[in-house]
Amino acid sequence: MLWFAVFVGAAIALFIASLPDPVVATLDDRPPNLTILASDGTVLAERGLRRGHVRLDKLPPYLIKAVIATEDRRFYHHYGVDPLGLVRAAYANFVAGGVVEGGSTVTQQLAKNLFLKPDRTMTRKLEEVIYAVWLEQRFDKDEILELYLNRVYFGGGTYGVEAASRHYFGKSARAVTLPEAALLAGLLKAPSRYAPTRNASRAIARVDEVLDNMVEAGFLTAAEAREAASQKIVLRARGDETGYPYPVDYVAEQLPDLVGENEDDLIVETTIDAGLQRVAQKSLRSEIDIEGADLDIGEGAVVVLDPDGGVKALVGGKSYGTSPFDRAVKSLRQPGSAFKPFVYLAGLESGYTPDSVATDAPVNVSGYAPKNHSGTYGGEMTLRYSLAHSVNTVAVKLAGDVGRWKVVRTAKRLGINSKLHDNPSIALGTAEVTLLELTSAYAPFANGGVLAKPYIVARVRNGDGKILYSHDREAPIQVIAQAYLGPMNDMMNATIVYGTGKQAALPDHVAGGKTGTSQQSRDAWFVGYTAHYVAGVWVGNDDSSKMKDVTGGYGARSALARHYELRPSRQTGRPAARHAHADTRTGQREGAIDRLDVTSGTRDVILRSCVRGVRRRLGAVAVKARAMLAEPSPRLLVARHGARDKLPETRPVIHLGEMGHLVRGEIIEHEGRRQNQPPGER
Repeated sequence: MLWFAVFVGAAIALFIASLPDPVVATLDDRPPNLTILASDGTVLAERGLRRGHVRLDKLPPYLIKAVIATEDRRFYHHYGVDPLGLVRAAYANFVAGGVVEGGSTVTQQLAKNLFLKPDRTMTRKLEEVIYAVWLEQRFDKDEILELYLNRVYFGGGTYGVEAASRHYFGKSARAVTLPEAALLAGLLKAPSRYAPTRNASRAIARVDEVLDNMVEAGFLTAAEAREAASQKIVLRARGDETGYPYPVDYVAEQLPDLVGENEDDLIVETTIDAGLQRVAQKSLRSEIDIEGADLDIGEGAVVVLDPDGGVKALVGGKSYGTSPFDRAVKSLRQPGSAFKPFVYLAGLESGYTPDSVATDAPVNVSGYAPKNHSGTYGGEMTLRYSLAHSVNTVAVKLAGDVGRWKVVRTAKRLGINSKLHDNPSIALGTAEVTLLELTSAYAPFANGGVLAKPYIVARVRNGDGKILYSHDREAPIQVIAQAYLGPMNDMMNATIVYGTGKQAALPDHVAGGKTGTSQQSRDAWFVGYTAHYVAGVWVGNDDSSKMKDVTGGYGARSALARHYELRPSRQTGRPAARHAHADTRTGQREGAIDRLDVTSGTRDVILRSCVRGVRRRLGAVAVKARAMLAEPSPRLLVARHGARDKLPETRPVIHLGEMGHLVRGEIIEHEGRRQNQPPGER
């Protein structure tokens, strides 16, 4: 037995003697580098490189105390491993019924970071304990804490407290305030979960937890904690004019789910179009800077997808440097009338057509009595005309007739994942959604009716070239039947041709879309599409304050595209596609083109996505995209109407009753007249 103990002791001594110097390790062994590429190979970002080593005595004392109070309250009283901490963590986890507290000390975390792989095995845990004890013998407490703070991961691709502080606050860790220090300390438990760029409310809640920990540890009084909690934390990340940081953050957040914890260098190939991203960011920022003050518009966001869901541009705000919060992905807002296409699709699936006639008149559904934005009513009109001019009363009645539950189901089927209610106001978009999910839910209109789940990561490989992840297209899921796809594109195109979005029309190309404005002009939207792109734009204010009568309704300028440049057809010497024209009396479209005849080569597409007020111009977000035309052009299905498709002299008229129910009436004569005053939209 004695010889066995001697043998084990000798083995441990030999093992410890072979350990590298941790100082050398922390200086020479860089963290894994993350390189993020655009679809054409342009480098969007390189992350993972630490920025500077900060000495412990140069950091604010409250930053150090926040880390100790949260990560290892007995740090100065144990020898690398804390048995009491293990017991406390085990009890807390037992009471909670899950893992809510870890038992590893700061020294153990440093040992794992310096020497070990992220395997979850008993052998690795034993090695972690041995390394931790050795580190305690090799360094004093302050040296260990200094190594730890300059080494660990803080989220957003940053390693070390200095890099994290500059990433989130745009300043050195030496200058952080108490609440900012609490935010940094709170990241250590789960950087991706608590990153303020991912979930601001969750990050603030975590700050409060850290401040409470400091009170419990005796580092702060309750009054000091309350004072710190009341201070505003301003994110001022290092930004640039390219707009790359927004999609880069989105990519970094998704990587753990795609490849797990990885210690290798990673090269991530994305779907982002670098040129489109740059112009989208620059244009959104410049236009809001120019006219935002006059219109009370503080922020905006832009999303551009290909019809399959690949993210081509993602702009989460006017300036990443002043606000890295991504409004395109994380901000839940009311879409207003931009939600109406789901109502009308549910209507088509219930037996109605674009030529079904409804009556725009006052409506009251269980006390809910919405009005049109214009305050007037247009009488009898086709469903096509009512969607094109965003008539509220017709949408509410239509939803009530087909069943609001069916409207919700339709929206969910097309890709809306946020929680939706089934109140009468759902027809006017009062349930909150994100810009990314709403834009992706329009993609089936452009791609033949197939579900398009948004994605930004195309492939991930390590430094040796091994593919760790590749986005594989799933089997197509048909979410819009072909029988309804053409009629829906007919109505959505009418919005662009002569409705609320007419100034968004592409001179030589078929497009569809819908405008939207939430109550009291708190949000303004436009989502539109061609056969090649689906684009969504939102403007508003982070505090939901009102804008000056800004609506998505001036969609002629609030749109998917102002200019669409293409090479002349080799066969004709002129653009092969032309715009569809409409009879504004009946809403009947004639001569619609359902595809784009293109030749091989490169076409520059100028997408101008913006939202403007009814009387005042917000501006245009010019988005330049490059599309390769060697492949066959996708088809944008639009219902054709020729001379033989003229409306009959008599046809069914659908009377929408006061209680929101559609009543299929007898066949009566309809003169196809148009009211002088368009109803407008909300």
